[in-house]
Amino acid sequence: MTTGSDSRRVEANGLTFHMTDVGEGPPVVLLHGFPDTSDLWRNQIAALVDAGYRCIAPDMRGRGRTGRPDSVADYSLTNMVADFTGIMDELGIEKAHIVGHDWGAGVAWLVASLRPERTESLTAISVGFPGAAGPPDLEALQKSWYRILILFEGIAEDAMRREDWRLFRELLRKGSDIDSYIEDMSDPESLTAGLNWYRANLPVESFIRDGRELPPVAAPTLGIWSTGDDYLTEKAMKASEGKVTGTWRYERVESAGHWIPLDEPELVSRLILEHISA
Repeated sequence: MTTGSDSRRVEANGLTFHMTDVGEGPPVVLLHGFPDTSDLWRNQIAALVDAGYRCIAPDMRGRGRTGRPDSVADYSLTNMVADFTGIMDELGIEKAHIVGHDWGAGVAWLVASLRPERTESLTAISVGFPGAAGPPDLEALQKSWYRILILFEGIAEDAMRREDWRLFRELLRKGSDIDSYIEDMSDPESLTAGLNWYRANLPVESFIRDGRELPPVAAPTLGIWSTGDDYLTEKAMKASEGKVTGTWRYERVESAGHWIPLDEPELVSRLILEHISA
């Protein structure tokens, strides 16, 4: 396996992706969600490289220093699956361990489901298999209220930025990287691109290709969820077991909010390493 440089740009699926590519050994691809960039994985990258793995952590489309398509439809998760495979092809990687958090976990689930030949193992953090929990219950509806606001293009952007990002800060009050998120999204196009992830992929039915159920995941799968998550339910993660035909492991973290890789970096690194080395 070739050794990657710390930072590089790759042309894939019609976009230029900025990414961290470091270490040598079996490849691990780390996919972030909103409002993160690849910097979310800074602690896990260090631990994985020290353990002998190659880490590839891209800024996903529309985020960080990666290209920002204009159309809402460009941010569909199926396009992001194509981003993943395009990046893998450009780097000459046939198969990888995949780790995802938040929307990145949604992408990771779809890759593992639709492109099993590219998936060595799956680690899904916070987000369960698309639609596994069925129709949302009251807890899920209460936790996801903000998604309705996001669907109002322009209005949501204005509401987020008002009064020194007061609403955005309130929504993310347990996030440790809020100031860096705001700095990144001070460019209005950056904020809109991030919100387009939600606009392109809601409701849940849009996760289904051609109206058919997604294939189950055959790869060994680890699901991680935290009791302090204000946005996602444990039910959705635990129900994912029924969508996995490979080995399944579930870890419930008591000491973290939604951003588990930042809140409990050593624990998350240890769990990933245990999973991918099994």
